[in-house]
Parts: sequence; C-alpha cells; structure tokens
Amino acid sequence: MNISALFIRRRVLTIVLTLGLVVYGIFAFLRLPVALLPSVDFPTVVVAASLPGASPQTMASSVATPLEKQFSAIPGLASMSSTSSQGSSRIILQFDLSQNIDVATQNVQNAVTQAAHLLPPGLPSLPLVRQINPSAAPIEFIALSAPQMPIYRLNQYAVDRVVPALSGIPGVAQVQVFGEQNYAVRIHAIPFSMAARGISLQTLSQAIGSHNVNLPQGTLLGEARNYAVNVHGQLHDAEAFREMPVLQSQGTVIPLADVATVQDGVDNDQIASWLGPQRALILAVVRQPDADTVAISTAIQKRLPDLAASLPGGAQMKVIYDKADYIRSAVQETEFTLLLASILVAAVLWLFLRRGSPTLIGALAIPTSILGTFAVMSVLGYTLNTLTLLALTLAVGFVVDDAVVMLENISRHEEMGEDPETAAFRGSEEIGFTVVSMTLSLAVVFLPFLLMGGIIGRLFREFGVTIAVVILLSGLVSLTLTPMLCARYLQVKHDAASAFERWFLRLRDRYGQSLRWTLAHRGWVYGVAGLSFAAMIGLFLILPKGFIPSDDSGMIMGNLQYPEGISFAELSRQQQAIAAVVEKNPAVMSVLSSAGQGAGAFGSANTGRLIIRLKPLGQRPAGTMVIQQLRRSVERFRGVQVSFMMPPAIQMGPISSQSSYQYVLQSENQGSLDAAVPKFVEALRAAPGFQSVTSDLQLADPQIDVKILQKRAQALGVTPQVIEQALNFAFGGTQVGTIYAATNQYSVILDLARRFQQNLSALDNILLPGNGGLVPLSSVTQASYGVGPLSISHYNGIPSVTVSYNLAPGMALGSASTTIQKLASEILPADVQGTAGGTAAAFQQSSGGLPLLLLATVALIYAILAILYEDFVHPLTILTALPLAGFGALLALWIFGKELDLFSFVGIIMLVGLVKKNGIIMVDFAVHRRRAGADPVTAMVDACLTRFRPIMMTNLAAVLGILPIAIGFGAGAESRVPLGVAVAGGIVVSQFLTLYVTPAFYVLFENLRRPRRAARPALAEGG
Repeated sequence: MNISALFIRRRVLTIVLTLGLVVYGIFAFLRLPVALLPSVDFPTVVVAASLPGASPQTMASSVATPLEKQFSAIPGLASMSSTSSQGSSRIILQFDLSQNIDVATQNVQNAVTQAAHLLPPGLPSLPLVRQINPSAAPIEFIALSAPQMPIYRLNQYAVDRVVPALSGIPGVAQVQVFGEQNYAVRIHAIPFSMAARGISLQTLSQAIGSHNVNLPQGTLLGEARNYAVNVHGQLHDAEAFREMPVLQSQGTVIPLADVATVQDGVDNDQIASWLGPQRALILAVVRQPDADTVAISTAIQKRLPDLAASLPGGAQMKVIYDKADYIRSAVQETEFTLLLASILVAAVLWLFLRRGSPTLIGALAIPTSILGTFAVMSVLGYTLNTLTLLALTLAVGFVVDDAVVMLENISRHEEMGEDPETAAFRGSEEIGFTVVSMTLSLAVVFLPFLLMGGIIGRLFREFGVTIAVVILLSGLVSLTLTPMLCARYLQVKHDAASAFERWFLRLRDRYGQSLRWTLAHRGWVYGVAGLSFAAMIGLFLILPKGFIPSDDSGMIMGNLQYPEGISFAELSRQQQAIAAVVEKNPAVMSVLSSAGQGAGAFGSANTGRLIIRLKPLGQRPAGTMVIQQLRRSVERFRGVQVSFMMPPAIQMGPISSQSSYQYVLQSENQGSLDAAVPKFVEALRAAPGFQSVTSDLQLADPQIDVKILQKRAQALGVTPQVIEQALNFAFGGTQVGTIYAATNQYSVILDLARRFQQNLSALDNILLPGNGGLVPLSSVTQASYGVGPLSISHYNGIPSVTVSYNLAPGMALGSASTTIQKLASEILPADVQGTAGGTAAAFQQSSGGLPLLLLATVALIYAILAILYEDFVHPLTILTALPLAGFGALLALWIFGKELDLFSFVGIIMLVGLVKKNGIIMVDFAVHRRRAGADPVTAMVDACLTRFRPIMMTNLAAVLGILPIAIGFGAGAESRVPLGVAVAGGIVVSQFLTLYVTPAFYVLFENLRRPRRAARPALAEGG
C-alpha cells in the first residue's frame, strides 16, 4: 500500500491542505500568549488570623491548632504549614494538583466557619481565606515615592487609585504593597497625666468609643415629607480627637490632649520600604496562573502615564523591574535559536543535494511542521513559552529526517534513470513504512510525559505534546507534500560529481570495508558495546545531580534575618546601611529595600528584604558571581544573616524560607526539637558546599513575664481579664475605634507613649480599675525579664522547624541531599524526623520517577516497533543503540562540567527516540534484502551502504540543529545548555558506534534465529 500515491496524483488537494495548515498556523502564532514557562497552578489557600498583642504561644494554641484540626479533614489536602508570631497566625494549605482551587477554597471557608466557636472571643474578625499561587512570583515592581508628603497620603493615593487601576487589568491576580502605611490616628497615652486625673486605660478606651460613633439615626416621618436624621458624631483626624472630652470632673472637662499625645500617623509603624535612601511604597504585581505576562506588562505601561500625571504634588512613580523584559528577551533568543537551527539544517541538505529544488523540498518540512504545530498549540490553549519553543528548536534537527529519507530514496530511483513521477511513486512506496515507523516510534517517546503526575508532569506536558505534534506533522508532510513536490520539481542529475560528493563516496567505500571486517570480527563489537554500557552506568553514578537550573533574569532577592528583639529603629538603620552597601556593587542598577516584611509582603518583626535589579547581562558578570560578591560585601554586618538568591523559575511547595532550599524537622516533643535544631544547623554550616544556612527556630526573643498575685488581685477587685486588657491597651497597639471615610476606613489606635515603653519599669505606670478606685499594676503582679519564641511553626499539625540553605557554586543538589541525609542520621534523635521541603522535595521525587519514565519510554518504543514489524527480535536490534547514546550524553555532560539535571535527563529521553532512527533505516532495508534471499551479513552491508547517505544527512542535521542550544545564546540559555550538550553528545557518539554495533547485533540475532527457520521446512517434510 502506497500512502503517498493519492497526494502525488492530487496536487491541488495537497497544496490547498498544506497552505490551509500554514496560514492557520501563522494567525495562531500571532495570537499565542507569551509566558516564561507553562502554567503550573498549585491549588493553594492561605488562612490569616490576627489578634493584636497576643503572644506566639497564644496564637499557636488558641488560633492555629483549632484551625489545623478542622482543616485536616478536608479532602485532597496535600500539606499544611502554619506560622504563629506576635499577634498573627498564617496557615498555608496546599492541595493535590488534581483538586479544583475554587472547591478547595470553599471547603476551607466552611472549615473556618465551623471552627469559629473554638477561636478566642477577642478575635477582631474571622480568619481571612484567600487563594494564592506560590509559583507565581511578582512580574513587575513599581516604586512610589514623595519626599515632601506624609507617607500615609501617598499610601492613600496608591491604595485608592493605583492598586485598583492595576488590579483591573486582565490577568492580574493581585497587587501586593510592601511598606503599606494606611492612615490612622495614633493616641499615645501619658500614664502620669492619666494617674493625676484618675483615668485608666479602660476608661480612655471607652471614652474614645463613645465619642467617635457612626450609628444609624433613622428617618423623621412627616405628614408631607420625610427627613433623614444625620448626626455628625464622627471624628475624622487627630485634631478632632485632641478636643474630645475624656472625663468631666467637678464641672471641668478633661480633653484627650491633656492625657495623651494625639497624632496623624499610620496603622503599622513597624514596617517601612525604601527606594535607595528615599522612603517609598513598593507595588508588586502578581499575575493569574494562565495570564500572558507580556500582555499584562504592555497594559501596565499604557496605564502608568495617566496614573503618573495624576500623582499628588512631588510624588514620583518608577518601574523598577519588569519580568516581561526578560521573557521577551528569552523568547526572542529562543526564536533566534530556532531560526539559526533551521538555517543550519537547510545548509546540510544543500551540502548533500547540491541543487535548489531538492534542498527546498526537504527544507519545506521545517516551516510547514512548525507552523502547523502553532495551530495545534492554539487549539490546545498552550502558551508560547521557553519550553514549547525549546521543543520546536529541538525538533528542527530531526523534523527533516522523514523528508530527507523520502527525498533521498526518490532521488536514488531518479538517478537510476526513472522519470520523476515514477521515481516518486516507487520511492515513496518503498520507504513509506520506514517513515511511518520512524515517526510513530519517535512520537511515542513523549507520551509518558502526559502520564506523569506532580510538578514535573505539569511542567513538561506542553513540551511533550508540542514536540510530539511537530514530529507527527513532519511525518505527515514527508508522506504527502514531499513526494508530490518530488514528482514535479525534483532535479538531482549532475553533469559531474562535486569534490564533496567524491569525498563522500570514498568515505562510504571505506566504511563498507571497515564494516565487512567488523562483521567478521563481531566479538570486538560486542565488547565495545558492553564497555560502553558499563561506562554509562559509571558516569551516571559519578555525575552530579541537579534539578531545575536557575536562570539569570536580572534580579536577585536578598532575605535578611536580624537578632530577636531588635527594635524597629535599629532594624531600619541596619537595613538601610546594608542596602547602601549592596547598591555600590558595579553590577547593581537599583535596590528596593523593605524592613519588617518578608516574602509575599507578610510582616515579621526581625526580617528585611532586598529586591536587587541588575544591569544588563553584557555589562556585568553572571548572577551567581554577583551573589558571591554581595555575600562578601555584607559579611561585616555582625548578627545579621543575609541570604542572596536568584528567584527560581518556579517555586516548589508552600514553604516560604530565607533561602532556595529547605529541610523540615518535625517532632511531637517540642523540647527535643528545640535541642536538635541548633546542632543540625551548625553541622550543616560546617559541611562544604552549603551557604546561608538558617532556621526559623528563634527562641531568644526578649519578653517580660508577668505573674498575677491572685489573692491580692482578688482582694482589690482586679480580675485577670482587666490586667491583660490593660496590658494590651498599653503595648499592643489596640484598635479602639474606626474612622469611616468616603473611600476607606481608618483605625484609631491606642497605646502608651513610646518614652514609657523603654523597659520593665513601664509596667509601674499602668493603673487598673478596682473596687476602691485605681490600682497600680505593680501591686497585683510581679514582672521579670525572660525569653520566648519569636514564632512557632507547625507542619501537617506537628511542631516543626524549617532549615533553609543555599548551595555554593559547584555544589549539586543531589550531593547536598546526600550530605543532609547523612548528617540527619548522625545528629537527630529518634523522636525528630527530617524531610526535604519545597524544591529539594520535588528533586527527590523526580530522582525516583525519571528513571522509571525512561524505562517506560523504552518499553513503549519496543512495543510500537514490535507491532509495526510483527517481530520480537528486530526491535531489540534497533534498540541496541540506546546504551551507546546514553554513554555519549553522560560523557558530554562530564566533559563540559554540566549536571545531570531535569533538562539534560529530558534530553536523554529524547535520544531514545532519535538514535533508533539509524537502526530503523538499516534494519528495514536489511529485512527487504533478506526476503529477497540474501544472507544476514550481505543484507546488512547492502542496507548500510545504500542508506549511508540518509543516515549521515539526518544525523548531521540533528547535531547542527541542536548545536545552537548546546552553545547557549542570550537570556535563559543556562537551562537549555545541559539539554543541548546531552543530545549533541549522544548523537555524535551513537552516530559512530551504531554504524557498527547495530549491524553486528542484527547478524547475531539472525544467526540465532536461522536454526529455527531451517527446522520449519524439515518438520513440514517429516509431517
């Protein structure tokens, strides 16, 4: 059966179908959204609760624990981590990738409602439930500054105007505000003035609440007209609150200004952000999982001029970092690599064919297949990202294989004297089955990617489908368009052989001589094959193992952890000093600095964050080198733990930490856990290859322990509730009122004046209401200095500590994981367990899954080949090239000092499909010769010599097609290079060895089967 016959005869049909595919592909390409990587949407929900003034222990026991117990029953929950600190608890729930995020969010909301009766009665509101995507880092940072304006006014403009404008852009998930400073009236009570007038903090709070009201007043119902009653009881600013009466004594009114300092301020004065030395607000734009980053950036750039024009006086708006710039650059570089690879492959065709018409016929398979793939990608809803473009670039090297094999066979018939149309019919019929075998067996290589679960499956699904589609389309083109064009336009006859052709014929003859000698001495071949297999295993064991390489996107994140108990004033001073040192580095363009806030704009009392924008890549060293320079420059800041890292392409897991990798320690025995962590951290710091090793175990936070003298308090009529309430008013920054403005609501916050919060003696100034009047706090309590935890963490409901670390240059993640496991077994007690978290956990899961994926791919190819050939032995002959390709790939990685990471392993899986093409081309022809009566050696020698030219053409095209990836051009090349090196090395080594190994194994298997074939006629005669 000749599949191509219909298309050779029906020229118009073939052209119309091809043009339709190409035109649709062009329009699809123009509409495809652009992204850095395929969308990986982690179903993750965050629950945040606040209880101002509550200790970490109180938040963990009374808020986090009841909620965790309720959440543990939610179906599909994969992991749960919580952090409780002063006045707040944050619980991160990550669900299985198969779960619907909206359903999961609703289940969490229902669980919060059910747990409401278990939460403290003083909780201002129910915990807030919202969806997040931990893999979606901010795509754009915008700084707002106004030197001549109070920061809360700039914040009001940002929250009322800028944030809604940016949030309304299609594809924007949220706009985070670092250093958010909402307006608030701050009332700082003066205890001596209050004591002189007999006023307690409770009285002051009640007075503020009764004079700042906004209650409904009803409607006056008249006979002819109704009147809405409107009482102006709302106080709007500090000036109005100063005149507010607190107490009336003997006809004298005591205004608030007599017992407190009242100021216009901010609701949280323990956080701040800077752009360089200037106070600023930092807006971080986060996209939705499936949104087009470049389209969002373009829309933001269009809106910013209008927003900037309406800025209040003296305010400035500046885009500090735009990830779309990097994505555009990375995509453009990948497109350039794709174009360069196409040109190199076309040059190979010209080199062998030496005529415009056959070169053009073969090269047409490249744009036709790629544009057709764009059409399929559009239908499937895929994006134009670095992985899908990488798939197309990889495919360029072998997308012409089918067309070359078809073209070369038709050319051979024409060179034998047949007219073009006859040559097209006979050549396509002869080679059609080979093309189908090559196409299907290569396409199924990527089928296991569709069956993979977890993050790896989500990440490489578009990659696998894209490359499978382009392979299938290239096979379709070679069976339809290529033979049709050959029948009408192929011109291969030359007046005289060129120098290259003469050289190539001599090379083929020498190969034939060496092949005959090799087949006569096959033992040496089997020995070389065995040594190659052993060397492949050895290289696999010694090669450093990695995961997903970090790309140099032009940004470095700095996470700073200060000593427990540091004041905010001292933290701000050191934060600005460190930022100034970092900004002096010649590779740095600008520095955004934030104090009192960590990742995701979550507050933390002793943390800081740096967002460092680097100069363009051509004007500075690589990002990893810049990080080492920055580490050395900040070493002089004692007591501050600074960790620099390039943001990962995709964040794994819900655990947030100071560094790139995490290891989670857990124990139900909190004391045992607290004792083990410092020993483990010190051992890890001493181990070679680890940097910025920290943990979130912070037990030395200074605190004041207050013991209630119960009998004395009872005698004076002072209850524990009154004591804790007064302490909360004094030091908790309690919200005692709300100002309802036209566009927002603002807090009224009460505490003691800061000069009365300096030390332990501050408690002596607090008066409590009792039976006989005001009672000094010191008369019913005893206070002493102590220490306690700054935060308390749980992982899956069990007390936990997260150890974070970075890797030094040259240290592979696989080696680091082995070291950590060894240290954990030596140091950790029996009741403390350790597990990898985040990226390290994903790496360990992939380490076991990828070899199984490779075996599944080999088994699948064998099954397909067995079905196509209706034979169990021929597929084994074809697959003998696989160990040789694996050896070549690993050898190339070792020579060039690359890790065996996720991308290079994907390259090895690709090699499984690529190198077996040689075997198919040789074995298929040998099978035909055997059916014609040739012996195994003669059949295989004829096959190798006849198919020598297409084998060399396809392999050279594959090597040159992969060469631009292996060299690495421009942005994003770091992750592509290991894949290119592995594929190029595998093809080069297997190209040479399979020309001898595959024929030797074919002869071996045929000789083993010969006795059985000879026995069949004898049995028939005997019967």
